[in-house]
Amino acid sequence: MTTPQLSLQLYSVRHALEADQDAALARIAGLGLSQVEVFGFVRRAEELSGALDRHGLTARTGHAELLSTQRPDGAEVPSLDDTFAAAERLGLELVIDPFVPPARWTDAKEIARTAALLNEAADRAAEHGLRVGYHNHSQEFVHTVDGSSAFEYFVSLLDPGVDLEIDLYWASAGGKDVVGLLERLGTRVKALHVKDGAIIDDPFFSGVPLDPADTRQVAPGQGQVPLDEALAAAAHAEFAIIEFDHYDGDIFEGIEAAVRYLAARGIA
Repeated sequence: MTTPQLSLQLYSVRHALEADQDAALARIAGLGLSQVEVFGFVRRAEELSGALDRHGLTARTGHAELLSTQRPDGAEVPSLDDTFAAAERLGLELVIDPFVPPARWTDAKEIARTAALLNEAADRAAEHGLRVGYHNHSQEFVHTVDGSSAFEYFVSLLDPGVDLEIDLYWASAGGKDVVGLLERLGTRVKALHVKDGAIIDDPFFSGVPLDPADTRQVAPGQGQVPLDEALAAAAHAEFAIIEFDHYDGDIFEGIEAAVRYLAARGIA
């Protein structure tokens, strides 16, 4: 069994970063964190690398689009070569695609195409000494293919070197058995998003605009996600990454509570 390294997805503090990046990073370091997971890093790798260095922080994982050419807002996605060059500059080891739209999880052929794209990205990443992975939400578990969830069908098509980052909150949406999922995925799971809250239904296929108020998280151990059991089931995870999509109150207090929760379980 591997003891995962503690990290924080910087998306959790995106508003604080926008207001004063150095102050936000200083507060993160002051909570005892030494590692973060970056997002939106491709076009600012040099500047972000310097900011992390100033505060004694490192990043080994990062989120970047690998499976789409255009963002929902119409912005063009950086090329794989640009993405992996930026990842190298930051010292990343694992680059993770964070979101594939719901429509691409309804059809077996489209799921197979997405898997093929990630396999191709893995080959390109290897040329840079990097690995790639995929981060789930809940839309991947709504439909089934040959008796398995779309997500597990997708995983069955991935090359062995492609990693998975399981978001425990989103994988639990709709009351799904996240512990059983982790046990089935076994060694494929290299990272976890440790996130707690109420067990909600999948919002991505409802046709109703997603209200952030419906997906607010709480400090680990205060919600309905079986985090202790999930951590035990993810025996090969290398990273335990704190994340809050939305949080009521001071986000840094939520992060501090998460650090304490994981430290009590030997993850620091």
